[in-house]
Amino acid sequence: MTAPDAGRGIGNGERAAEITTTFVGLPRDTFRILHVSTGNVCRSPITERLTRHFVAQRLGILGGALVVESAGTWGHEGAPMESHAETVLAEFGADTSGFTGRELLDEHVIRADLVLTATRDHRAQVISMGHSAGLRTFTLKEFTRLVRAIDPATLPPLEDGIVERARALVRAAAALRGWLLAPTADADEVYDPYGAPLTFFRSIGDEIHQALDPVVTALTGVPART
Repeated sequence: MTAPDAGRGIGNGERAAEITTTFVGLPRDTFRILHVSTGNVCRSPITERLTRHFVAQRLGILGGALVVESAGTWGHEGAPMESHAETVLAEFGADTSGFTGRELLDEHVIRADLVLTATRDHRAQVISMGHSAGLRTFTLKEFTRLVRAIDPATLPPLEDGIVERARALVRAAAALRGWLLAPTADADEVYDPYGAPLTFFRSIGDEIHQALDPVVTALTGVPART
């Protein structure tokens, strides 16, 4: 098994230092979030880096055993992030350095505790890979909708560890999936901005931001700073 890509995780440490241990040596109390889009140069890099940024904002020096990464179903292996995606992330204050695109592999799905996809097609592709991925794979907006319906008081407190809280959140969301359906066919989609002007990238960035905010709040138990 290979080592996870450096620069993709948020791990334990005084300032949420990144986990760079090998896959074999990863601690048992690690929770891995995998963001999936098509090329892994626009939507999933934005989602990955915004997740890391917002978690770091919430947790500060508390850190937490979260690893956040991304890949693409037709991933541009080794490619840099699209320049407009970098601009959007920079405008949010998120780190854009060290990113390289990856093609989605079985090992990424196997080791992920939560897979969040840009679209329903991506979700279907992840689930079709097997590895019992169905109960832990959602579109980003689907997961947001489910998370909003979960009473935070029913989740383990952060003092019990963010990993236990995150696992409980995924179980609760999976249990609600059949009851809280999307209001429209397109409600769970984040559309591809590849090749579009910066203004469209910014609108996609705002969509992702709005979808991530309640998810990160539920994961960390800490609301966004106002």
